[in-house]
Amino acid sequence: MPTDDEGNVDVPDEIVIGKTQGLFGDKVYQDSSDEMNQAINDNFDGANQDETQKVIDQVKTSLTDTLQTHVWSKVKDNYGLTKKQTEHFQEQVNKESEKKLDQIADQYHDQQKVAETQLKEKQKSAQSDDDLKQAQDEYESKMSDIFDDFKQKVTDHVKQTIQDTPKEAIRQVEQHKAEEEKHSVEDDARAHLRGFARTIPSFIMAYGDRNLKLQNFDDYTEDDVFKEVTGITEDQFRFLRDGGDYIDQETGKKKHFEGHLFDEVVFNDSIQQFLDLKYKLRNYFDENNKEDIFDYIPPQKTNQIFTPKKVVKHMIDDLEKENPNVFDDPNATFADLYMKSGLYITEIIKRLYANPVMKQFYPDDHERLIHILNHQVFGLAPTRIIYLIATNYILGFDDSIKKDITTDHFKQADSAEASKNGTLQELIDKEFGTND
Repeated sequence: MPTDDEGNVDVPDEIVIGKTQGLFGDKVYQDSSDEMNQAINDNFDGANQDETQKVIDQVKTSLTDTLQTHVWSKVKDNYGLTKKQTEHFQEQVNKESEKKLDQIADQYHDQQKVAETQLKEKQKSAQSDDDLKQAQDEYESKMSDIFDDFKQKVTDHVKQTIQDTPKEAIRQVEQHKAEEEKHSVEDDARAHLRGFARTIPSFIMAYGDRNLKLQNFDDYTEDDVFKEVTGITEDQFRFLRDGGDYIDQETGKKKHFEGHLFDEVVFNDSIQQFLDLKYKLRNYFDENNKEDIFDYIPPQKTNQIFTPKKVVKHMIDDLEKENPNVFDDPNATFADLYMKSGLYITEIIKRLYANPVMKQFYPDDHERLIHILNHQVFGLAPTRIIYLIATNYILGFDDSIKKDITTDHFKQADSAEASKNGTLQELIDKEFGTND
């Protein structure tokens, strides 16, 4: 796509000239000139000096018809334009030509008025009939010269218009075509950008650390995982970020997209703000936190749709209602076989941790928490990103516990697929062992 240094479409002259010559050649110019020379002679033939506007209007009509026949019909057919599109381009090009013809007519009228004023002045100062006749003869001679000059200017303008219109027609259409290509590429890029933007919080939740920024965003995952997380490939992300060359599907020609659709400062600052928020809300044991980090992660087009906290709490309330004292037993186990956020598991952990009977078995808070994490809660996550999001949330509330816990109870495996195939129990046995 031809663009200038600021990314604006700029069709090079060599392309316009080459396509003009290839489409029209010299014959079109000659045929148009011959046709218009005859039309000009016909329009001026018998016209008097007071009919210049009529002549101008006739020339405009003749010129429009000639260019329609020899130029615009070829442009329409060659570029596959609709009638409406062709008329639009034709109007743009004709407007300047018609404006110039009107200016030529205005100049003629101004010169005519000057000549008439001079005639009246000479008539007033005339001393005899001979003086009057001389003044009239000079006026008629001058008006004849003015009229001839008017005809010559009209002829020269028509000649120049016939010469310029094919090139200008090609320029207009090529410019429009390039603009459409640019918009098509940019619209496609922006569509990717909109979808990608919704995935950034999930990406940070799964992979983010304080070193993450725009320039290394594509280095934090494997290629296939990046697409799973963001919905676009790493190459597409770099295309949005850095721009680059691409092949136009219609023409097969190499084009260039400027890229730079991200504001690097804003992007990097937003990452740090999300990480700050994630840290602030990490302690799900703090009942003063009325929200959680998932309130700040928009629903994804993938299966990353997180169950709201209030719904999770309602689910656990129902579980306890149907199974009284379910959280009293230190040997009881709980599993979420299709984790999304980890909220279900964290609510289970909180109920076990706060249970009075559990406190009797494990009076020490740290020991009780480690027992729960290492022996009582299990989970499966269908994809890599969901596994990381869930485990980062479940185990991320306190870095000091990580040395004492195992993550073996949380695995990446698709229980939905296993359930559909009737192999769910085999999957559970494989991932957790029959003794867990």
